[in-house]
Amino acid sequence: MEEVQESIESAEERTEPVAELPAELKAVIEAAIYITDEPLSAEQIATAVEQPLEQVRLLLNQLVAEYAAPDRGLSIREVAGGFKMATKPEHHESIRRFVKKLQAPLKLSLAALETLAVVAYKQPITAPEIMDIRGVQGAGVLKTLLDRKLVAAAGRKEVLGKPILYKTTREFLIQFGLSSLAELPTLKEFEELGRLALSDAADDVEAETQALAPVEAEAETVAENGEQQQADA
Repeated sequence: MEEVQESIESAEERTEPVAELPAELKAVIEAAIYITDEPLSAEQIATAVEQPLEQVRLLLNQLVAEYAAPDRGLSIREVAGGFKMATKPEHHESIRRFVKKLQAPLKLSLAALETLAVVAYKQPITAPEIMDIRGVQGAGVLKTLLDRKLVAAAGRKEVLGKPILYKTTREFLIQFGLSSLAELPTLKEFEELGRLALSDAADDVEAETQALAPVEAEAETVAENGEQQQADA
């Protein structure tokens, strides 16, 4: 390990261009990024393959550029301080339709999304503060976010009772494709997205109501006929 550290330090001190490494090493780094769920930092990769950090960074830049080509369906990008392989944004809609045909999508409820947004923009924040902002009880929703590792405890607030503080996690950045919290949309943008989501939900409810109207009318007619028959009897 000491020899690897010395190699990394010496590589950082060099200023001359680094010669291109064998294609085999680039392939190993590509495979490592592919099989790992968590983003890999350049430092982690350099330690694992026992190569100077500067050389690993050079290969990572080459891979990022190669995967950026329009004929590649995947990309390698820096997320949450590391490198991760993912589908390209321009293909998300097509992939989403494909996945929907394979299995039912896993979604957060509206209450969970609201709570997650409050934590993201107000962190660190306590459960009572979250409830005050949302205006409803939400202990179960917060537990869901904790179970999914989108939110984690961040110590205790120095007030009476010392309630637990909560913050978003690295998993939150990964799931939403953010390099840092600085990439979060503004509150104004988030509110606009929320209004659109509520509008879509209202349209769905209205469509469902219209679809059920004939059935309800028929049920009422049957009930009225039954009552009339009982009265005649």
